[in-house]
Amino acid sequence: MSIERLLKAQQEETRDIVQSLLDDGSDPHAEYVIEHHFSSTNFDRLEKAAVDAFKLGFEVTDAEELELDDGSLIFCFDAIANHKLDVDLIDKACEQLIHLAGKQKVDYDGWGTYFMGDEDDFDDEEDDDEDFDDDGFPIERH
Repeated sequence: MSIERLLKAQQEETRDIVQSLLDDGSDPHAEYVIEHHFSSTNFDRLEKAAVDAFKLGFEVTDAEELELDDGSLIFCFDAIANHKLDVDLIDKACEQLIHLAGKQKVDYDGWGTYFMGDEDDFDDEEDDDEDFDDDGFPIERH
């Protein structure tokens, strides 16, 4: 698929994601963690893409190795930005990162974020601590 088609498809997907989050009640004024996903079967190319993303100002996660359903291995990382759920900002980042992926011959796998609701909708932190041990694993209750 050409870069222009990828950009157009990504813009449509961005609008769908943002609208779905807002329709579900996600806070339009919150600062979001936007995770742009990259993958490749070639670790060296992926590493170069991570360096380029870092130079663009993104926080970059460590690469992970994943085994796919067919048994093949793939490497992946996320380029992270923190900002409002602004379609124009996300479109600009996607355009930069899609071009970066093309240059480094890796896959740009889109972006994601998390629902940001009213803090009153969640249990307070003290209650959460009772359900998890010091390492963050759920405590089994009998």
